[in-house]
Amino acid sequence: MATVNTAAGEDFLRLSDPYRRELLAHCYRMLGSVHDAEDLVQETYLRAWRSYDGFEGRSSLRTWLHTIATRVCLTALERRQRRPLPTGLGGPGDDPAGQLTERAEVPWLEPVPDVLVEPAEGDPAAVVGSRESVRLAFVAALQHLPPRQRAVLLLRDVLRWKAAEVAELLETSTASVNSALQRARAQVEKAAPSEESVAEPADAAQRELLDRYVEAFVTKDVREIVRLFTEDVIWEMPPVPEWFRGPDQVATLVTVQCPYAPGEARLLPVGLNGQPGYAFYTRGPDGDHHPFALHVLTLAPGGRAVAHVGCFFDTSLFATAGLPAVLTDKGSR
Repeated sequence: MATVNTAAGEDFLRLSDPYRRELLAHCYRMLGSVHDAEDLVQETYLRAWRSYDGFEGRSSLRTWLHTIATRVCLTALERRQRRPLPTGLGGPGDDPAGQLTERAEVPWLEPVPDVLVEPAEGDPAAVVGSRESVRLAFVAALQHLPPRQRAVLLLRDVLRWKAAEVAELLETSTASVNSALQRARAQVEKAAPSEESVAEPADAAQRELLDRYVEAFVTKDVREIVRLFTEDVIWEMPPVPEWFRGPDQVATLVTVQCPYAPGEARLLPVGLNGQPGYAFYTRGPDGDHHPFALHVLTLAPGGRAVAHVGCFFDTSLFATAGLPAVLTDKGSR
């Protein structure tokens, strides 16, 4: 196994650490899992550290790291299934009051906390670009692409590599890269049509909408919840494969299926996929509030209504996002 001298190793760590967040974002877009992405970033750094003595600077360190990360991801995808959302598996359910099933065997798409992937420092344009590239609909659409097409689209359209650079990484021709990019763009546009820019709601009306969302769910005011949504709102909730469309369907779902009484829920704001999100806690028998689900909201153009809610029941993601494990009347822990 290759070794790295101490000075070179320290130099590598100092120079490479600023790229960790964007590498995690890249691996997340490729894999659709924040947990898998964290593992593959670690693998990327290990491979890069072992090879650093031979890095001759023929490309930038950033490009070299992304090259390694892309190859690591492509290898991982050879033995992994794609990660869908329920909307990627079939049509909407028709009985939100009926028995809901869970499919734990499906490797569902996971949300990613903004704190893990947004630039630690940078201009506002860089932050907006980072949010756009991890929005939930975009990452879900990527899952419809074969792995190499996925890599081509991300390297060309997100990282802004030249076609010749992508061709060298994938050991193919520039013409092949351009063809794959055209097919990938068409598929992503079909799966996730272009939306207005995703950004943290800044104006008073948008903030009021989010405040109303919190209040409506804390009080379990179903009439108010319905008023928050667009006419074609979609609600999906992995690992439940059923998903529902329209305010009335969602109202029935919340009324019948959500196991908490008015006043027994607490919501903490958390940035997820560059979109507004909430950590949903419900009161347990001990009187404390425990993790229940993460809500990722997509606002309609103009930000005056909620068009989509991704409700994720994987409570291990609370720790990943740095959220409290328990909320008590005296604070959190």
